[in-house]
Amino acid sequence: MQQAHFILQGKGGVGKSLVASILAQYLTQTFSGSLPVHCFDTDPVNQTFSRYKALNTQMVKILNQDDNIDSRLFDGLIEELLTAEGIAVIDNGAATFVPLVGYLKENGIIEFLEANGVHVICHVVVTGGQAMEDTFYGLAAVLHKLPVKVMVWSNEFFGAIEQNGKSLMDLKVMNDNHDRIVGVIRIPRRTADTFGKDIENMVSANLTFDEVEKTPEFGIMSRQRLLTVKRDLFTSLDQLSFSGNLL
Repeated sequence: MQQAHFILQGKGGVGKSLVASILAQYLTQTFSGSLPVHCFDTDPVNQTFSRYKALNTQMVKILNQDDNIDSRLFDGLIEELLTAEGIAVIDNGAATFVPLVGYLKENGIIEFLEANGVHVICHVVVTGGQAMEDTFYGLAAVLHKLPVKVMVWSNEFFGAIEQNGKSLMDLKVMNDNHDRIVGVIRIPRRTADTFGKDIENMVSANLTFDEVEKTPEFGIMSRQRLLTVKRDLFTSLDQLSFSGNLL
């Protein structure tokens, strides 16, 4: 692979699979006709990413015969990242956060991939509301344990992301790691009964933005609002580059 994008966060229910789907759609559109995008789901509990049929997501089976997580089974995924052509998006569930981060660290996977020409970015979702502290812990864990560039996704669906009157960009974890945080993608909180409901319907149906445009169940205004969401997010992604390499 030319690039490997890991979506990592130890807190569940904060929008990891949504971020994975947005990123996969963006990369597919950006590299259409030049590089294939391969999607992987490592979550053995909530296989949300794999339900997006349009993305042809491959399940990475990491449970052994006793239904316990076997970190050795990540080897097959890493071998595919090293041998296949294209770009990879890997969604990781809360249940496998600790095993995967431990595997990546202990085996020196980030350094190994980079040395073999695979550019690695970890995408970490942080959110407002009650889960905010937990998501910051997940972000700090990734930054502390892995020698990797990180993109932060600021999901404001559950509320504003701030601590003690400080905004996200002013928080200690961001300032202490500014040289490794390559960008922040903001998912703003929009009006709940219009944009919010449209996004909820799209996510619950596991549809991509392009599929929504062809689905009659979504009315004209719903499609227009979701097109606005897509345009805003894709524009934000367009503005970022990583170590000289376009996302």
